[in-house]
Amino acid sequence: MEKTQETFIGIDVSKAHLDVHSLPSSEAWQADNTPAGIIALVDKLLLCKPRLVVMEATGGLEIPLACALMEAGLPVAVVNPRQARDFSKAMGKLAKTDKVDARLLALFGERIRPEVRPLKDAEQQLFSQLLARRRQLVDMRVAEQNRWFMAQGNVRGNIEQHLEWLKQHIDDVDKDLGQFVQASPAWKAKEDLLKSFKGVGRIASFTLLATLPELGMLDRKEIAALAGLAPFNRDSGTMRGKRAIWGGRAEVRNLLYMVALVASRSNETIKRFYEKLVQAGKPKKVALTACMRKILTILNAMVRDNQPWNPQREQHA
Repeated sequence: MEKTQETFIGIDVSKAHLDVHSLPSSEAWQADNTPAGIIALVDKLLLCKPRLVVMEATGGLEIPLACALMEAGLPVAVVNPRQARDFSKAMGKLAKTDKVDARLLALFGERIRPEVRPLKDAEQQLFSQLLARRRQLVDMRVAEQNRWFMAQGNVRGNIEQHLEWLKQHIDDVDKDLGQFVQASPAWKAKEDLLKSFKGVGRIASFTLLATLPELGMLDRKEIAALAGLAPFNRDSGTMRGKRAIWGGRAEVRNLLYMVALVASRSNETIKRFYEKLVQAGKPKKVALTACMRKILTILNAMVRDNQPWNPQREQHA
């Protein structure tokens, strides 16, 4: 009996268009990145019955299409753009156009078989957007504060007015974030668990809720790799290079760095762990990175076991 060939679809997403490539048929076409265009594309892909549909994360442009495909029951993998670029280089493909990218994404799906992960639901996407807006406002406030020191006269007064405006809007976003969490018993319970760990504050808990929904659902190695805190070997022949972390979710890693800075001073468990590593000769940056991974492991176990932080017990670590 002849085995049916599996179909792999690659979609390059841009603001106006969706470039699609199908393997092994090599059929290629373009659809409009509009609600009507997405509906038509979903209907066509349902007829193809693909084994996997692959697209890159493109700052949110991919979300409407990915959600529509998932709602239709199609298997979708939204991959890190760096993975796709590295694959393209490994294949010796240096040209870059939307059509070429779509074909390479289909090939990436066929050869690599990236894992299908569920997207955030609509409520969590809105929460993430609010959190992103807060970061933007805070960045603007820092920039304006730096300008204020150099400004004089009316310019300084104008900056002060803008700083007051930014403060008010940051406060408004904070209220919206708090209301989101309060409205969801599950999120509120998880927030309370996270905040029980000394070093994780209100905004840190919000960020983890929005950017790491897998917390508590993966084992310690998987969650570390997802956050980009899993050390990778750099060995070749007899040479043994330094282990280094890379990849993963930079936003989560940046947050954990700040949490580790606070916890290494205020959380006795993390403080002892950090000091022990430094006394053993580890560079401070390496010791702090180890604290980040330990904190992530602890938080993951707390959420998994639905148990608040208790420094008297070591079951979280």
